[in-house]
Amino acid sequence: MTSNKMAHNFLQLHTLTGYSATLLNRDDVGRAKRLPFGGHSRIRVSSQCLKRHWRRATGEWSLSDLGKGSSIRSRRIFSETIADRLREEHRLSDEAILTVLNPIRARILGESVKARTARKGKKREESISREAFVKELSTDQIIVLGRPEVDFIVGLAARLVKDGEGDIKKAVAKEFKEKATRSNLAQVANAGLDACLFGRMVTSDILARCDAAVHVAHSFTVHAEDAEPDYFSALDDILAERGELGSGHINTSELTSGLFYGYVVVDLRKLVSNVSNDAELSAEVVRRLIRLIATVSPGAKLGATAPYACAEFVLAEIGSHQPRTLANAFMKPVRKVSVQAEAVAAIGSYLTRYDQMYGRFEERRVASMIEPIPESAGESVTLSSLADWAGDAVSQVTVDSV
Repeated sequence: MTSNKMAHNFLQLHTLTGYSATLLNRDDVGRAKRLPFGGHSRIRVSSQCLKRHWRRATGEWSLSDLGKGSSIRSRRIFSETIADRLREEHRLSDEAILTVLNPIRARILGESVKARTARKGKKREESISREAFVKELSTDQIIVLGRPEVDFIVGLAARLVKDGEGDIKKAVAKEFKEKATRSNLAQVANAGLDACLFGRMVTSDILARCDAAVHVAHSFTVHAEDAEPDYFSALDDILAERGELGSGHINTSELTSGLFYGYVVVDLRKLVSNVSNDAELSAEVVRRLIRLIATVSPGAKLGATAPYACAEFVLAEIGSHQPRTLANAFMKPVRKVSVQAEAVAAIGSYLTRYDQMYGRFEERRVASMIEPIPESAGESVTLSSLADWAGDAVSQVTVDSV
């Protein structure tokens, strides 16, 4: 029997980050994403945008170089990542790759009756083009596979082709009846750290489904939106040298400015469970994630707006009670005068009122460039100390096997 001992259930992170003259996250018509809140329109950055930038961040605090392997998100994992390795590492022909990967993919991801019938009735040409090859093995939707899962599939496919005799489809079917094969693909940790943190939804009964350990809210401005159209032109140097007047290109874009409130919850129990009860890895993930949230900027139009900023206020809470956002501190937009100070004061006032009504059950630390820092926000520390404090809390998780 296994029992978990954990002092805390949830880590909550609240941030305030200011940007000027940017277009951080665009909608389908190229305008800044928005959110109605408290009777006013706010500029918004989607959680998908935030998570993608944190996942793909490089440098000292990157998540991709931690243990458990990274994950790959693509429709072309089978048609390129796996197929390329079979071609280069195991010298398999395209025909052999298609023959073995089609049934493996169908077993792992599932295949509808319609798709199976269409594939069976389709006659493959002797010499298949690169485009046709990729199309045949690509999936209809983006899938997420961990590097350990990709390694397993590559090894399995190569072995079945080299050792198998007769019908490859029957060999694949027999392989997937083996307990060891199904057990390997059912391990959550093999889905990669990306999936362990941000989740993976699968319909397959073979691949492990990962519930997200990191819950990310859409970020929004604490005040009513500030936006304006940006008229710009590009001059044609050659025409200008000839003395011709006018522009080679004229267009408009939208620019926004604002102080954004961000909110992230880390389900500590789920995080430790997803990474196979590795408390040390979980602690390092939390330390890095806090730094990424504070320092990695989302944003389009990098060359035109340089949308780089760090959070000026980071509040961390660790406790066992159900998380709750502080977004309602900004139900009434703060005034556009002394925005930073008023936003921090709004958080402090909301926390005080919340504690008076429900009681205080969380430990708090705050790293802030904005003063004064409310007493209800907890002990004031550096960002590095805050990250280490949170990581140490996670590392207290122990698993005792009896």
